[in-house]
Amino acid sequence: MSKLSFAAIVVAVAFSGLASAQSSDPRGACKADYDKFCAGIAPGGGRVVACLNGKRDQLSDTCKTALDSRKKK
Repeated sequence: MSKLSFAAIVVAVAFSGLASAQSSDPRGACKADYDKFCAGIAPGGGRVVACLNGKRDQLSDTCKTALDSRKKK
């Protein structure tokens, strides 16, 4: 999945309010972290992923795990 696709999905989930708590799904696992740290970030070009990674020390363990599992794919 490209960074642009991931960013678009994260934003879509954030706006729709539909999120799962599955740790392997970054869209659901990182929703609260996205809302807290990156809500003003426009999707595209990997900006949302970069924002989340930039705040990594403040992210939930669930989101960190999901981002790590995304890198392995």
